Amino acid sequence: MTAPTLPRLDARSTPGRSLLHRRTGLETGIVHLGLGNFHRAHQAVYTAAALEAADGPWGILGVANSSARVAEAMREQDFRYSVVEIEPGAARIVVPGVHTGALVAARRPEAVVEAIAAPGTRVVSLTVTEHGYTFSPRTGRLDLDHPDVRADLRGEGAPRSVVGRLVRGLQRRLRGGAPPVTVLSCDNLSGNGDQTGRLVREFAAALPAAESGELAEWLNHSATFPNTMVDRIVPATTDAYRDVVADRLGLRDDAAVPAEPFTMWVLEDRFTAGRPAWEHAGALFTDDVEPYELLKLRLLNGTHSLIAYLGALDGQATVPEAIARPFVADAAHSVLHDDYLPTLTVPDDIDPDAYVAQLFDRWANSALGHRTRQVGSDGSVKLRQRVPEPALHHLSRGRLPHHLALTVAAYLCCMAPPPGLDAGPHAADMSDPARAGLREHAERATSTRDFVAAVLDEGLLGDGLREHPAFTERVADFVDVITRHGAAAAAAEARTAA
Repeated sequence: MTAPTLPRLDARSTPGRSLLHRRTGLETGIVHLGLGNFHRAHQAVYTAAALEAADGPWGILGVANSSARVAEAMREQDFRYSVVEIEPGAARIVVPGVHTGALVAARRPEAVVEAIAAPGTRVVSLTVTEHGYTFSPRTGRLDLDHPDVRADLRGEGAPRSVVGRLVRGLQRRLRGGAPPVTVLSCDNLSGNGDQTGRLVREFAAALPAAESGELAEWLNHSATFPNTMVDRIVPATTDAYRDVVADRLGLRDDAAVPAEPFTMWVLEDRFTAGRPAWEHAGALFTDDVEPYELLKLRLLNGTHSLIAYLGALDGQATVPEAIARPFVADAAHSVLHDDYLPTLTVPDDIDPDAYVAQLFDRWANSALGHRTRQVGSDGSVKLRQRVPEPALHHLSRGRLPHHLALTVAAYLCCMAPPPGLDAGPHAADMSDPARAGLREHAERATSTRDFVAAVLDEGLLGDGLREHPAFTERVADFVDVITRHGAAAAAAEARTAA
């Protein structure tokens, strides 16, 4: 446990060798929704490095959704915190020093709307997870029945949903004559900028006619929604990482963030009011983000999900422990090479063999200890982005993608374990908005096949897979094998059939 007697990391105590930029008196130009570890180890680090290269009004006002822990710790430390870039046998500590404030939306929702509307705000960025966009997993459209969305559309007090806060802030920009703004999604959504723009416009269209028409016109000429791809493994903070900071810097940091050394950011350069010089930090700007996005969503994220579900069912707490199990590593190789890679066009500047080798090195980073429960959470939203299109690619060509079926089966066993299966504590700790509904399907079903069919018919993975009974049968087979013989036996059957 970090010794409480150590001096605290703050503006006065930050070692110069760790600080990523030397600018003072930063002006807020970015409002970021989602003050979690990923933002603080990714966009904030890129922005700090950009400021070291080129000056600009690019201080970040961070907004946490409901938890005040990080915001309070950052305020107590003059908005300084350390990023511990860690791998076996090595650790590098950097301090971004780029935040100008920290709000908690649940406590000060009006202040968040005001910040989005402020004339000096040029970029509103987001890392709120797939679940935070309040869209229907089945249709991909804004969930107008979500209680927060309904309340926000009726104007019942300060907005509670992310999209509601965005739209109310943009409305206030319109009415106040504020300059154009860029809304920058940095979440793992297919076409995240396009999706965010669509949700904002759907919310605007659902407003009373007197509001919606004017706002829709303003959005068309005063707001841009670039697509992006973000990549860095950033686990939850534990005392072990705080202890690294205490040992290396001799300082107490209650807001430390662990991260792997690898980082990547690909963006469309569609910023209507300027942006930081992120290219100086290694960001790549392109007219076509999609190939990079699909590479990451399928090879990294899709394979990561299978590792997490198989690992959790096998009793493994972390991804490195899971990938060290030969059957999990073999399944990961198979789903990546057989089921995902053939569905992609790899960007010209990416060496696929080197990229894949790097993925396995990243997953095996035992110093990082990314937890299977963290990776496996919110699978009902994540898998929809990763599994259906590759599965339909193969099915339309007469090939059954066994390891994609195994991914779905392992997920279902973690969320709604059939009678006789103890999925273990790591599966039980995964959070998912669909868990209760999946359990209801499991309780009503008269057979495993009926259970899987009901889940797919309801649209958990879109509408296309319900037209392929062979996929339903394969998922059900794997659920039965996991229940009777364990995850390793199901992976062995997938390997034999592939």
